[in-house]
Amino acid sequence: MFSRSKPRRDDPQCRVQRATQMRRLDATCSITTLRRAATVAAPHHDHPMLEQKELREQKLMAKHRIYTTSFASVYPLYVAKAEKKGRTKAEVDEVISWLTGYRQNGLETQLKKQTDFETFFAKAPKLNPARALIRGVVCGVRVEDIKEPTMREIRYLDKLIDELAQGKAMDKILRKK
Repeated sequence: MFSRSKPRRDDPQCRVQRATQMRRLDATCSITTLRRAATVAAPHHDHPMLEQKELREQKLMAKHRIYTTSFASVYPLYVAKAEKKGRTKAEVDEVISWLTGYRQNGLETQLKKQTDFETFFAKAPKLNPARALIRGVVCGVRVEDIKEPTMREIRYLDKLIDELAQGKAMDKILRKK
């Protein structure tokens, strides 16, 4: 019989060894990493106790990177995207103003302060109630299905900028009847 000194990747013995190595690696990982992995891999149930547990775990997890990103660093990208498709900076400002309630001078102040996204939306003068009419997919995620309020607001803005760049009429973008 032919005997191998090293098992091949498709060999069952090799799979067992890799699984053992992964378990050892998991044991050395931090609690936070394991919690993140558990929330990603956990199936979604409609049981209220499980939902409460998921909410607690989400609070323990670190904030998404976009929350601490400066709005001023992303704003030029919004403008560039719109201008590349033949729209103007004034239209981008109008969309942002419609969503958040910032007037032009308030928007410029937030840009100068280098305000992060979380603060930008938390201190918005008046979030438009018609923003709930914004529907669709941004980055493969349905906007209306996003549970976290700040992330939903960010995705609303992304969706509006996408619609602007696609050439939709301003009345449709601003959900006017």
